Amino acid sequence: MIDVARAIDYFHNGYLIPVIHCDLKPSNVLLDAEMVAHVTDFSIAKLMDKDDSIVYTRTLATFGYIAPEYGLEGLVSRMCDVYSFGIMLMETFTRTKPSDEKFTGNSSLKLWIKDSMPHSV
Repeated sequence: MIDVARAIDYFHNGYLIPVIHCDLKPSNVLLDAEMVAHVTDFSIAKLMDKDDSIVYTRTLATFGYIAPEYGLEGLVSRMCDVYSFGIMLMETFTRTKPSDEKFTGNSSLKLWIKDSMPHSV
């Protein structure tokens, strides 16, 4: 996951024009022979002006990994990728997908983890 975090940082800060992936999820991360992770599938990525912090767009990302502000309002920012990365971390640690059938109604992976560790930071 460190490789993915470094890639996100590079996309957001390594270019003159920041690149927002908009669809970070486990199936868009591939491992090479040395087990180095590579982020793939930039088909819905957005390029932002250096001065922009938010862009409005049509929502196309994957349910469960999409940031609420992107899914509900079409707002794209660097924080959308950070949110998706956080969901990927939670999935890695819990071995539970955000779209698991046990999450119905108002239940979610985020709430399930919060309820599992009520005294944690």
